[in-house]
Amino acid sequence: MITGTVDMTHGGGGRAMADVIRNVFQRHLTNPILDRGDDAGLVSVPGQRLVMSTDGHVISPLFFPGGDIGALSVHGTINDLAMMGARPLYLTAGFILEEGFPLDDLDLIVRSMAGAANAADVQVISGDTKVVERGKGDGVFITTTGLGVVPDGLDLSARHVRAGQAVLVSGTMGDHGVAVLSKRENLEFETEILSDSAALHGLVADMVAAVPGIVMLRDPTRGGLAATLNEIATTAGVGMILDEAQIPVAPDVAAACELLGLDPLNTANEGKLIAICPAGDAEALLATMRAHPLGRDASIIGEVIEDSAHLVQMRTAFGGTRIVDWLAGEQLPRIC
Repeated sequence: MITGTVDMTHGGGGRAMADVIRNVFQRHLTNPILDRGDDAGLVSVPGQRLVMSTDGHVISPLFFPGGDIGALSVHGTINDLAMMGARPLYLTAGFILEEGFPLDDLDLIVRSMAGAANAADVQVISGDTKVVERGKGDGVFITTTGLGVVPDGLDLSARHVRAGQAVLVSGTMGDHGVAVLSKRENLEFETEILSDSAALHGLVADMVAAVPGIVMLRDPTRGGLAATLNEIATTAGVGMILDEAQIPVAPDVAAACELLGLDPLNTANEGKLIAICPAGDAEALLATMRAHPLGRDASIIGEVIEDSAHLVQMRTAFGGTRIVDWLAGEQLPRIC
């Protein structure tokens, strides 16, 4: 076990850096590939369709209700792979540490990362650590890169989105953003709101097996549901019409958003997905999603329509219609 705080010697390539690698990173992330100590992890995946994704994590605060930057860095990259229908295989991790950061906190973060990776049956096979001077960082930033394999014949993409298809979500919107904001601003609600941070590849595997006709998947992280659906509509050259009554939002999240002047549809999620499928498959897909622990609150929230303006619209609870637009700026910075 190593104690104290990060200092510049921990990024200098000498004994201090080796001690941190051995006593923090290797202790938690140990596996035969990483333990070789090479400059890169060597894997063999012959005859497979591979997908890679990289994600940087700069969340503030580092620890929040329901998670921390360590687990989040694993979940975020795994979910990027999962949205392509991939089974995640390996991760690499890059750490930017600030001088003075407590090594006990670093140990907690790496332990959490290891737990999340082990739960997802994914190995962290390579990594890098750099240290910046005190005041030149914000504790720790983590970048993870993931490698996954996509089954033959599966091609999930906005290119396949067409009018008449159904739009589904796997659960309640806005949980992560409100959980992080509550910790950041020291807000107390009647019940503690937890982040939904989770790895979604198991849910995706069940969905693809049950409904091979799924057109595309996307996780609504920064910008929330509204930004993600607008991005899809613009890319696919279509419009969407949503039903407000069918969009799931936890009552405590809805109340917190009302108090804070936020819209749950613009608020980040880290353990939810959007699925688009043929209308005839929607009920079967919904049943499959609800049978999984991470999809128990799934809902069919709308449909894809023809619209040359590529607008996302919503039928409100009052019987009217409003535009669900992109945010002009970032509602909650440093959210992932």
